Amino acid sequence: MTNRIRLGMVGGGNDAFIGAVHRIAARLDDRYELVAGALSSTAEKAQASGAALGLDPARTYDDFKQMAIREARLKNGIEAVAIVTPNHVHYVAAREFLKRGIHVICDKPLTSTMADARKMAKAVEDSDALFILTHNYTGYPMVRQARAMVANGDLGEIRVVQVEYPQDWLTKHEDFKQAAWRTDPAQSGAGGSTGDIGTHAHNLACFVTGLRVESLAADLQAFVSGRQLDDNAHVMLRFTGGARGMLWSSQVAPGNENALRLRVYGEKGGLEWEQEHPNHLWHTPFGEPKRLITRNGAGAGDAAARMSRVPPGHPEGYLEGFANIYSEAAEAIVAHRSGQKPDAEVTYPTIHDGLRGMYFVDACVRSSARNAAWVNLPD
Repeated sequence: MTNRIRLGMVGGGNDAFIGAVHRIAARLDDRYELVAGALSSTAEKAQASGAALGLDPARTYDDFKQMAIREARLKNGIEAVAIVTPNHVHYVAAREFLKRGIHVICDKPLTSTMADARKMAKAVEDSDALFILTHNYTGYPMVRQARAMVANGDLGEIRVVQVEYPQDWLTKHEDFKQAAWRTDPAQSGAGGSTGDIGTHAHNLACFVTGLRVESLAADLQAFVSGRQLDDNAHVMLRFTGGARGMLWSSQVAPGNENALRLRVYGEKGGLEWEQEHPNHLWHTPFGEPKRLITRNGAGAGDAAARMSRVPPGHPEGYLEGFANIYSEAAEAIVAHRSGQKPDAEVTYPTIHDGLRGMYFVDACVRSSARNAAWVNLPD
């Protein structure tokens, strides 16, 4: 392609897990070219990381503000930037690019604090640039299938939403980088498992059902001695329209690797989807046997087909779902070049989804501090 989107990256240097995932996702459909980066807060590591990725040394920066200023002035400067840092850097980095008209693709959750989340929303409002939040599970084909079926009325009025996201990797105290910042309130924010994976579960439930959480009651725990943030959460949910739900997020559940699961039940039937078996969606019309819908298989519709690359029976999952968010963002960015809007089916998480995720974390923390009292979320 001669019109690849020129991409920069903040964070994601050597040994950073999620930065590599973002780069794979950006490359998969050949829509982007990584041309610049401020890949670490340490100058030496930033330069070494840029060299390892083959970046021009002149466009490998020691800090993101310097990168934003210079790239905005270059004739062929970056059009978009991926921000893949710990949460507390999201706002301060995004602000520098948004105010210079550079599109932002930001890892979730939105920020580490509600104050920064509100400032981020204002920065997006004041900018002509797009803001995309990488809730990657919304890019899975069978998640899109489930969303389309709910919207089409296949389940009727939604009554019950059950979502869970258990992991086990923080069952004991860990001191490596990924564990250290995620359990540090200064870097992660007020939520531990609620912020890291609970926001994914909350977003998935709302994305598929089209409903918003109006209020919640949360019981948060830090089971590991000395841990400052929750590593387990049980949350009761009340949705718009009267639906009720429960959310469980845990990083201390031995035997669970990445067991995100959603179940949605309405007056006419139910749906079940599991991230570890992402190409399968179970649909049960009331009073009838379960029906298995497979990715690109019989019964799968256009919404799922848009997100699929290969024939049925060939597994697609995490990296492809992540790439779908990047490709949806690319459609929007290309349309933006000519002052247009993308096609109506182009869908990606926005600043509004990010704010709702922050409202969710904030409400969970406040509720738990009040012995699981019910707390209302903003509209």
